[in-house]
Amino acid sequence: MINAVLVFNNAGQPRLTKFYTQLETSVQQRLISEIFTLVSNRANSACNFLPLPPLLANSSKSSTPTTPHNDTPSLVTYRHYATLYFIIISTSTESPLALLDLIQVFVQALDGLFENVCELDLIFNFEVLHATLGEIIVGGVVVETQLDKVVQGVKAQGKVAKRPVNESKSGLSLGGFGRGDASVWSGR
Repeated sequence: MINAVLVFNNAGQPRLTKFYTQLETSVQQRLISEIFTLVSNRANSACNFLPLPPLLANSSKSSTPTTPHNDTPSLVTYRHYATLYFIIISTSTESPLALLDLIQVFVQALDGLFENVCELDLIFNFEVLHATLGEIIVGGVVVETQLDKVVQGVKAQGKVAKRPVNESKSGLSLGGFGRGDASVWSGR
């Protein structure tokens, strides 16, 4: 089971925090900080799997005997793309290699939706980020990994905003700003 999906930028600012297991807010905040510190300090040549920090492992243990031991979070899997870290916290029953592939599908879906996704796309279109994740993972269980179906599902929800294209003068125009139009500055 997937317990959480986190996305950070290189400065440690969370761009997505989705927890599928209930934790107190203070524990979530400490965990986010601790996981970013662990992941960002690793060398690029190091593997993308880490044991879970003791903070979450201790707080997620249940006193009820009906909870199986394999259901407790135990693994952090991550990938670093350009300025973003994509992190998945999971139980020992999940395959780490499958989780790396899941992160790749998530990033490719975002790239397909935004046409060369960047951090600003995630900031200003957070609803698309959450919708994309919702197409892939529901309640901590992976439900879809086919890239085309994920992208179509998000587009069907109508949550993808199109970026304005500066190639034509029709539609929304900023009066030439950013296009190198000399006519904007002609009066000066």
